[in-house]
Amino acid sequence: MLALLIGVCALFGLAIGSFLNVVIYRVPLHKSIISPRSSCPTCAAPILERDNIPVLSWLLLKGRCRSCSAPISAHYPLVELSCAALFAGAAARFGFNWYLPVSLVLLASLLALSWIDLEHLLLPKSIIYPSLVIVLALLVVDASVTNSWHRFLIASVCSVVWFALFFAINAASPRVLGFGDVRLSLILGIGLGWLGIRYVILGFFASNFLGAIIGIYLIAASKRTRDQPLPYGVYLALGTALVLYAGPEILAPFQGLH
Repeated sequence: MLALLIGVCALFGLAIGSFLNVVIYRVPLHKSIISPRSSCPTCAAPILERDNIPVLSWLLLKGRCRSCSAPISAHYPLVELSCAALFAGAAARFGFNWYLPVSLVLLASLLALSWIDLEHLLLPKSIIYPSLVIVLALLVVDASVTNSWHRFLIASVCSVVWFALFFAINAASPRVLGFGDVRLSLILGIGLGWLGIRYVILGFFASNFLGAIIGIYLIAASKRTRDQPLPYGVYLALGTALVLYAGPEILAPFQGLH
């Protein structure tokens, strides 16, 4: 049954990944993600339904528009495959658990936000706030079904504390930390806080550790200067994903420590 769940989540991830492509392209341009229907950015020809199948359509069209033969970026199937892999991994980790839908929403939103942050150094609140509302609603359902209101309280406190910390850093030095990261901390705090305080601490340090390692590498490889801003949202997403998939294994050696 678990294998079936993983397969279903992977297929669901492909579909959601297709939608995320629309979000990633349109939200930074302040365009509606509902209408009009998707079209070729070069010739504006509407994308046919048969050409809108995740990954497969891109392969069959050999990465080109059916109407004008303009190249279609490989980032479209990459987002779809990434979302499918993330969803499959979440299903394998959490199985038939009420937290699974929470992790899927969290991972999907982080994937879209990371891609936008990489391209535009932007974490749109039009993605963050709806995602936060959905995560909150799903955690309320989880708490109601499993009678885990104490976990919900702990998660809420973690969210507020992480937000307060980032808010203080932003107030002291906006160049160091943008307010988009401050908003994002609300989702990360409550999403990881449901799993436990240690997961929140691990997520915070993992994000900064990965950011430091990648930043040092980019500077050493002359691909980025010290004055260039870093897409910190990407590192927050990477740290969160690491905790979701490998948190218990990473924390295992420290379980006996007090």
